[in-house]
Amino acid sequence: MEENSNPVARATQAHMEADEEERDPESNSLQQPLLKRSRTLSSSPLALVGAKVSHIESLDYEINENDLFKHDWRSRSKVQVLQYIFLKWSLACLVGLLTGLIATLINLAVENIAGYKLLAVVSFIEKDRYLQGFLYFTGVNFLLTLVAAVLCVCFAPTAAGPGIPEIKAYLNGVDTPNMFGATTLIVKIIGSIGAVAAGLDLGKEGPLVHIGSCIASLLGQGGPDNHRIKWQWLRYFNNDRDRRDLITCGSSSGVCAAFRAPVGGVLSALLWRTFFSTAVVVVVLRAFIEICTSGKCGLFGTGGLIMFDVSNVPVRYHVMDIIPVTLIGIIGGILGGLYNHILHKVLRLYNLINQKGKMHKLLLALSVSVFTSVCQYCLPFLVDCKACDPSFPETCPTNGRSGNFKQFNCPNGHYNDLATLLLTTNDDAVRNIFSSNTPTEFQPSSILIFFILYCILGLITFGIAVPSGLFLPIILMGSAYGRLLGMAMGSYTNIDQGLYAVLGAASLMAGSMRMTVSLCVIFLELTNNLLLLPITMIVLLIAKTVGDSFNPSIYEIILELKGLPFLDAHPEPWMRTLTVGELIDAKPPVITLSGIEKVSQIVDVLRNTTHNGFPVLDEGVVPPSGLANVATELHGLILRAHLVLALKKKWFLQEKRRTEEWEVREKFSWVELAEREGKIEEVAVTSEEMEMYIDLHPLTNTTPYTVIESMSVAKAMVLFRQVGLRHLLVVPKYEAAGVSPVVGILTRQDLRAFNILTAFPHLERSKSGQKH
Repeated sequence: MEENSNPVARATQAHMEADEEERDPESNSLQQPLLKRSRTLSSSPLALVGAKVSHIESLDYEINENDLFKHDWRSRSKVQVLQYIFLKWSLACLVGLLTGLIATLINLAVENIAGYKLLAVVSFIEKDRYLQGFLYFTGVNFLLTLVAAVLCVCFAPTAAGPGIPEIKAYLNGVDTPNMFGATTLIVKIIGSIGAVAAGLDLGKEGPLVHIGSCIASLLGQGGPDNHRIKWQWLRYFNNDRDRRDLITCGSSSGVCAAFRAPVGGVLSALLWRTFFSTAVVVVVLRAFIEICTSGKCGLFGTGGLIMFDVSNVPVRYHVMDIIPVTLIGIIGGILGGLYNHILHKVLRLYNLINQKGKMHKLLLALSVSVFTSVCQYCLPFLVDCKACDPSFPETCPTNGRSGNFKQFNCPNGHYNDLATLLLTTNDDAVRNIFSSNTPTEFQPSSILIFFILYCILGLITFGIAVPSGLFLPIILMGSAYGRLLGMAMGSYTNIDQGLYAVLGAASLMAGSMRMTVSLCVIFLELTNNLLLLPITMIVLLIAKTVGDSFNPSIYEIILELKGLPFLDAHPEPWMRTLTVGELIDAKPPVITLSGIEKVSQIVDVLRNTTHNGFPVLDEGVVPPSGLANVATELHGLILRAHLVLALKKKWFLQEKRRTEEWEVREKFSWVELAEREGKIEEVAVTSEEMEMYIDLHPLTNTTPYTVIESMSVAKAMVLFRQVGLRHLLVVPKYEAAGVSPVVGILTRQDLRAFNILTAFPHLERSKSGQKH
């Protein structure tokens, strides 16, 4: 019969090709095309990461308890166990050490590059050469942005942005491709230095978290993909579970390096190891601070590492101060929700621009740089100069790189308060606006201009092709309206204006990012003032509650835009009305393999599906005593990578028989089974080998997680997320003759709310009814 001779067959083939990009990689059947979207559970497995489209898959955090694993676990000596434990802690120490060193390097480079740039601008201004100062300021920022953007666009698109959403997705069980490579790490470091030194409205906090995760990943796998160290000890970590734990230590070290907040970085399940990593980071940072305070680090001095010490400010508040504190929380929640909504629209627009090519990405980044430089240099000319007050605790005016009272274009004895905030690094800008015991330092008009400008810059800067963090822009916006509220309260409050700025920053971060406990600890460590804790807690709780009533957190929005299948911690209420059996009914039939399977069938399955796991069944098994009839046994689940490995090693049998344990150990090792490399396209099988058999029993995970088909989707989703599964087998509620012991497999894509609502439209109506 000629292929596709039937018009219906040709139409079906065309429909399959058109829908190829719409498929869930673990939900397509062997030969059957996908049904209509309203009848099947399918979702796009493609995520736009930078400018490249990549297939998104899940990670295997589950321990694969096959015969080889059990034998290896029983045969491990105490020395091997101690080696594994020692290596875990050694790698945690190395992660903290390297993250601290790189964070110090970034801070030193940013402070010196930005410092010499600002000193040159000041020298032009002192000679009344304002145009030359403007051209120099804009030109240097343009070149720094160009370097960062070219590196991200041409060499490592995944280095653009903060990297935090992708890390959240990875720790959630999503394999984010190309996120932790050596090229990404190098581009992230250099790009962060260029972008932050260029004065763009972004921070290095998010990139530092990503850098820590890259370091952890590279250490765990023994280096870059092409130049890995084949050290036997490192092979203990050649699995998704240990790699995830190490990346958790890396991300915690990054948080610590960004904020010098060791406790704020360890709020995770791996408490002791992450605490150890962050402790090493703090020791490294403290050592370099001691060195740099003696003047051995150029212009670094005491700046660069965020630390807003307000411990010397007396914190006094009364019952009536709860009103402005509550107001700050409400404003933070409203503005945070508004910021998330507008930024969502901006990112969608940027996505359309970025899809047009590399040149458009570069032009967008450089346009934002020029606009930022023009605003930072020109806007201070709009405000009036202020006379220096003798009561000011610092020198006034100042003309150096940093300082709280910059002279700019003002006569002697006067300073420009807006230039103090704009013509400096972002770290110093935050430190200046947080300044305490200076109620007359800033004019309300200057703070208002600063707030409006950084609202605009915060919306247009995030999303360009440079490494960028969200923490600092949000802190700058929040501290501005917090200080404005403190000015408006005047003598009606006992709280210092600098503390109002701290509370404003905390409220906007909670209103946008929706974090509470970790933010509270970070701000406590940043400000070094325990007396701020009660009102900070109130502000964070109110801001998060108000923000949650409008939209999701900013990181959830970014995850959705990137198409990463992130599973929320809490299932939707309507998921309790749907069973996993109903989900399975909406999927194509599950593909199973026999315990001793023909090679041709395995090759056919691997070539025609993209499933990662297959249930292994044994027919004709005699049940335990008391049952006379034979039955079909669910032996377990075998992974795609293990099937490919068996084909590569030519582990074929002439006859259909079970293998002995010694035969398996001669051919395979537990280290080989831990690896996930290899594709079916790389395997060559002859026609004679196609007629042979493979015993799948020794390679099969005999203890996969299973749920009964009557379980609610909500309960299954909690199990799936908390255990970190990739596959969840669904078994029938009733046992009967001719009924398969497994009715289907649930994957991450199946449990996403969007996919379920697509397959079951009536749930969307019930969901809307619950909202009302």
